[in-house]
Amino acid sequence: MAKEGPNWDGLLKWSLSHADGTNPPPRNLSEEDRKWFMEAMQAQTVDVVKRMKEITLVMQTPEQVLESQGVTSQDIEDMLDELQEHVESIDIANDLHSIGGLVPLLGYLKNSHANIRAKAAEVVSTIVQNNPRSQQLVMEANGLEPLLSNFTSDPNVTARTKALGAISSLIRHNKPGIAAFRLANGYAALRDALSSESLRFQRKALNLIHYLLHENRSDCNVVTELGFPRVLMHLASSEDGEVREGALRGLLELAKDRTGEDAGSSSIEENEKLKQILQERIEGISSMSPEDLGAAKEERQLVDSLWNTCYNEPSSLREKGLVVLPGEDALPPDVASKHFEPPLRAWAANRNEDTKPSNEKKQAPLLIGLGPPAQNSSSGGMAGEENRDTST
Repeated sequence: MAKEGPNWDGLLKWSLSHADGTNPPPRNLSEEDRKWFMEAMQAQTVDVVKRMKEITLVMQTPEQVLESQGVTSQDIEDMLDELQEHVESIDIANDLHSIGGLVPLLGYLKNSHANIRAKAAEVVSTIVQNNPRSQQLVMEANGLEPLLSNFTSDPNVTARTKALGAISSLIRHNKPGIAAFRLANGYAALRDALSSESLRFQRKALNLIHYLLHENRSDCNVVTELGFPRVLMHLASSEDGEVREGALRGLLELAKDRTGEDAGSSSIEENEKLKQILQERIEGISSMSPEDLGAAKEERQLVDSLWNTCYNEPSSLREKGLVVLPGEDALPPDVASKHFEPPLRAWAANRNEDTKPSNEKKQAPLLIGLGPPAQNSSSGGMAGEENRDTST
């Protein structure tokens, strides 16, 4: 679909020659130069809305009709790649529904080709990430149902993983989405995902579990009854560092929830198996090379925090000086809190005021959109959007 563009090297040289800091004397562009410059710009200008409508028409066309016209599954994937680039813009993402493209996109989650199902889920994830309006539109279009179906039962592990990534983006900071996920037995599906042989699938499931437990303390009892502690303890010994960290984060959330309560026989604190696993991790960390110790910073801190939470004493890692290495920052109070910083939109709208007195004038953050007013100023700040990740 790409067309041969203008001479961008020439345009770059022209631009640099007029912005090199030497402040050459101004000169008027000739009509020929002006025409060339405008053509160069317009040649790369895309009418995004028009292109989105064209993509929507293709998505609305039955699969068998497309095949009869010679359109391949790879062509559809390429088209979805392009769509994903467009919906990186939140405004464009929200426009997709108004031009009729959201529902057929969700329909691609049921496509007969696994790669298209996976790609469609990836596009949905981009649309809803940190975007409350599109989250609402997808929920109203019943988009969670096919995502859950693919997550739990798609025969292709990539399609399952992408569906889980889209679910994670859809229900984050979205109370109705979380409630619907619970009602659909989502926790049981997450438990099953932890038994997958795909490390990437496991990591995504662990990340979502951690988020849900961190945001909804009452769910700790639910996951305990579903047998999550046993599964998480098993994964805490995984050969994959990210899986180990994810499992330790989940165990730490459960341990914090049980602290100070009569946990009974199911208490993580009283579980000798957990103690044995933590001791093994301490031995493994203690034998690491300096380079590996640096890479295992979070795991070191998680092991120590979990030991301290469960047994009310610091781990031997602290005695050995392996929790905070020389040159590292001090251990934060909550090791995992950085994983749950709210999106910048939510931060700008709901941030807590700093209660510490200060005579220093605070500078308003440089954000996009409306934000909190700067001190001693009548003008509003600019609110911006959080980076939209698809580690999905």
